[in-house]
This record gives sequence, C-alpha cells and structure tokens, in this order.
Amino acid sequence: MKTLITSTIVLGVLAATVALAAEKKVKMEDLPPAVQQAIKDNTKDATLLGVSKDVEDGKTEYEAETKVNGHGKDITFDESGKLLAVEEETTLDSIPAAAKAAIEKQAAGAKIRKVEKITEGEKIVYEAGLTKGGKKSEVIVAADGSPAKE
Repeated sequence: MKTLITSTIVLGVLAATVALAAEKKVKMEDLPPAVQQAIKDNTKDATLLGVSKDVEDGKTEYEAETKVNGHGKDITFDESGKLLAVEEETTLDSIPAAAKAAIEKQAAGAKIRKVEKITEGEKIVYEAGLTKGGKKSEVIVAADGSPAKE
C-alpha cells in the first residue's frame, strides 16, 4: 500500500512537471519576427501581460496574454504569425441565450467563476469555469447550447 501511494505521488509530480515544461514563458525579442509583428498588430488596444511558447505534438504555438478593458484576452499564433485562437473573458449575460441556458443547467449548484468566448477560425464556443464543493470543472458549449470541445 505504501508503495502504491508513493508511486501515485511520483507519477503526479512527473505529470505536473511535463505539463509545466510544455508551456514556457518567453521574451518578445526571442520570438520569430512574424510572431512579434502579429502580436503587435493584435494587441494595439490591450496591455500585454506576457508571452509563452508551447510545443504540442511537434507543433509550436505562441500565446500572448493580455488585458483589455479589465478582462483577460489570450491570443494564440503559429510560428508564421497566423492567428489560431482567441480566448476572451466575457459575462454570462453577453453570450447567446441557448449557450447561457446550457451553462446554467450544467452548473446547477456550482459557482460560475469565469466565462470565456473561444474563437478558432469560424468556430466559436463558450467555456465556463465552475466550482462545486471545492472542486473545479469546466463546461464547453456551442452557441446553440450543444456540448462542444475546445
């Protein structure tokens, strides 16, 4: 039993280390020129809080973390500076009624911590961060309220 607990702890630490290693904070001047320009072009009305580099499945992505009018907005680019995704904090009342109803239904008894609008190309989904009984979870729905994946 003691070995099982120790093994579980070691695996948890390793998993956390791998997850942290995947996303790395970087300096603007260390980015490819096309990514630097894309970030400058897309953050004109925002405060740039930081930039990170993430390598997943052999693909490198860069994320600019910003604040716009007091709310968070993260913008993701590929190595060529192409815009891949925008995650923007919003209010529950500002999303489509069907998406709001679906989130409220799934959040029954939970506190809705944060709502984000996530845009990837033409695809838009809404993600809500929930807390219930001290446990955190997420709900992701499409504009029509149907379940979605990020």
